[in-house]
Amino acid sequence: MRLDVITIFPEYLDPLRHALLGKAIEQGRLEVGVHDLRQWATDAHKSVDDSPFGGGPGMVMKPEVWGPALDSVAARESAANLESALPHLNRPRHDELEGVEAQAYAVDATADEDSDLPLLIVPTPTGKPFSQADARAWSNEEHIVFACGRYEGIDQRVVDDAARRYRVREVSIGDYVLIGGEVATLVIAEAVVRLIPGVLGNKRSHEEDSFSDGLLEGPSYTKPREWRGLAVPDVLTSGNHGLVDTWRREQALLRTWQRRPELLEAAELDKDDKAFIAQLEKEANTQGEG
Repeated sequence: MRLDVITIFPEYLDPLRHALLGKAIEQGRLEVGVHDLRQWATDAHKSVDDSPFGGGPGMVMKPEVWGPALDSVAARESAANLESALPHLNRPRHDELEGVEAQAYAVDATADEDSDLPLLIVPTPTGKPFSQADARAWSNEEHIVFACGRYEGIDQRVVDDAARRYRVREVSIGDYVLIGGEVATLVIAEAVVRLIPGVLGNKRSHEEDSFSDGLLEGPSYTKPREWRGLAVPDVLTSGNHGLVDTWRREQALLRTWQRRPELLEAAELDKDDKAFIAQLEKEANTQGEG
């Protein structure tokens, strides 16, 4: 996969060189290019914004800068590759020793789109909410470009024009406003890259993630068995894998019911799941009456 990021603050994207993303770069599974938008500015001050038509606060990023930048990156004419921040230990992880096979997610192509075009992601509070389903689909992409807006955003004509050279996605990571698109880019990039086949040694590491089956993931524990007077649930040390699987499923249902109950409406639930949730609701109603 190739990731390109266009921004006025290239140093903001340094985290793309670290941790799993850095290891993916070392392994040759990922290339990352970070481009300074100002290199396409043509005036003496290298300005990238101007006042909005119709008045109003703030500034809007200019199309005559963004247009050539996106043209160049789509054609891969501009190279600014990042290297991994720190070489990782050259030894296999425990899950890799088990011979876990790297496997991609199946993706349904969007109708009326040319899948050979790169994917352009524009982080914006007005975009479609980013989801784990998006991360899974985009983990199969060959070339993703991020356009990091600032101020009051990018002139809408830039996004409209880019549809000639890209498959465009305007995406929001939440119902709040950030200073710019760089942080959202880091969030989306991490969520996508960790799902590239082989980046995580064990496919179960993301198959059991929150949202992978429509539910939040339950709690996790490790050694020691007791810490500061708090013990690991007995079921996890019982050696009974069937009981462990049931406990984990129920904990996922419980956490989802407590924190994100709206997710249960779309989740695939069997009769045991529904019975467990009904018991939770019955207990809650009993406590409320008391």
